Amino acid sequence: MGATGPVEDDEVDRLVAAWARERPDLDASPLLVLSRVSRLAHHLERARAQAFAATELVQWEFDVLAALRRSGAPHELSPSALAAATLVTSGTMTTRIDRLAARALVERRPDPADRRGVIVRLTEQGARRVDAALADLLARERSVLDVLGPVQAEQLAALLRRLLAPFEA
Repeated sequence: MGATGPVEDDEVDRLVAAWARERPDLDASPLLVLSRVSRLAHHLERARAQAFAATELVQWEFDVLAALRRSGAPHELSPSALAAATLVTSGTMTTRIDRLAARALVERRPDPADRRGVIVRLTEQGARRVDAALADLLARERSVLDVLGPVQAEQLAALLRRLLAPFEA
């Protein structure tokens, strides 16, 4: 039961039933969870794209700006720290920083600890943009979770953490 009542069969239930009929020798039960996670991820990506489009950002731009914003004042990180935080290569990060700097969302400055290095700093415009995108994103994601009660949402978060942990160890 959902927070608002019983939940009807969905496309995943129909898919698993079809596999049970066609391949009764296989246990298709993992699909009951993981196909739903996959489908939910698809819907969340669309909602994220809409939230970011409202602030003229795309996913990767939000990811870089958000990493800087979360870092705390003065909202700056090295390119390698940004690459690690956003799971991209240093070459990819260099290109991304170039593009964000061209839009005045970040700025480069010399690294005081390393004369050869640079630090990437979030600009005021970048901070306003990422803050607006985050507020919109959280509102959209909150509406997705509205079908669950607070206890169910906490339980789901704990279960997903348990599933994700081996991949991030």
